[in-house]
Amino acid sequence: MANIGTFTTLNDGFTGTLQTLTLKAKVAFVPNDKSTANAPDFRILTSGGVEIGAAWQKLSQNDRPYLSVTLDDPAFPATVYARLLEGSEGSHLLMWSRSKTE
Repeated sequence: MANIGTFTTLNDGFTGTLQTLTLKAKVAFVPNDKSTANAPDFRILTSGGVEIGAAWQKLSQNDRPYLSVTLDDPAFPATVYARLLEGSEGSHLLMWSRSKTE
């Protein structure tokens, strides 16, 4: 997996920069009011307020919490799957994966 973003905790969500070879955007993970059990825990918004993804809270096999992230935009050739993992000193890393991860 490749790191495509670094984030910090902000209130009940996260804020940081998403960066790939073709994209650089400031984004925020904003808590979502869940209306159904399968609804995402977070909506992912650009600094301009455009929704580009969603994230669900999960536990790893070692019981470490992470966010399972799906990013999509008409400019993307395909949906991007990633995990937001806790890094060092309170930072969080957005790790990209070629395939959907659970």
